[in-house]
Amino acid sequence: MSKKYLIIGLGNIGADYTNTRHNIGFKVVEQFAALNGAVFETKKLGDLATFRFKGRVFTLLKPNTYMNLSGKAVKYWLEKQAIPQENLLVITDDLNLPFGSLRLKMKGSDGGHNGLKDIQDKLNTSQYNRLRFGISDAFSKGRQVDYVLGEWTTEESEKLKERLDHCAEFIKSFVMAGVKNAMNTYNNT
Repeated sequence: MSKKYLIIGLGNIGADYTNTRHNIGFKVVEQFAALNGAVFETKKLGDLATFRFKGRVFTLLKPNTYMNLSGKAVKYWLEKQAIPQENLLVITDDLNLPFGSLRLKMKGSDGGHNGLKDIQDKLNTSQYNRLRFGISDAFSKGRQVDYVLGEWTTEESEKLKERLDHCAEFIKSFVMAGVKNAMNTYNNT
């Protein structure tokens, strides 16, 4: 059994996107890296941080391909690091979940999310782990893009640190206890 894991936070590069809801994947892996003393370096197709914990190797990736082309970076680093697909975890925003709620799934549809759509296309499967971070659907009809690419409200920003820390516990549980245990412990929390 491989002890190497690839944790990918989805987002868009550039200052314009830094504090947007769509970049929650980047925020999660940045927080996880900070809590574990890992530092990101720019590598091929993204920013990479690696650390070891209790015999496991965590590779964190923020693709620099833009959201809609995330699959290219995911496929490249899975192959380069020889990490089995079951040890992949993709972290993304989800409009269908209330703000801050978390849901881990082992497979599923892309749900209209272009980043997940590209990953599914490049990996040629929908069988990969994804951790969905709820951003809620508090937008009016026809305003979805503005909402997703919009910045967090003051109230959301205040709650974000605690949710990011909670996410970090979820990720560590995924690696250390396994996907099913992590789901049982943390889904919908």
